[in-house]
Amino acid sequence: MPGGMGRGGGPLAAGPGGVCVCPKCGYEIAHQLGTPCYRIKCPKCGTQMTRK
Repeated sequence: MPGGMGRGGGPLAAGPGGVCVCPKCGYEIAHQLGTPCYRIKCPKCGTQMTRK
């Protein structure tokens, strides 16, 4: 496979670990299994979180 990612790789298959971070204020929370970071709103400023 190109890029060495293998089957099912990429940011949408990042696995259970990691951190969700707010791109606006920098607030971080642990990633919750089964909940993509983009579905979580930052508790500080309300911005959509991203995966770190």
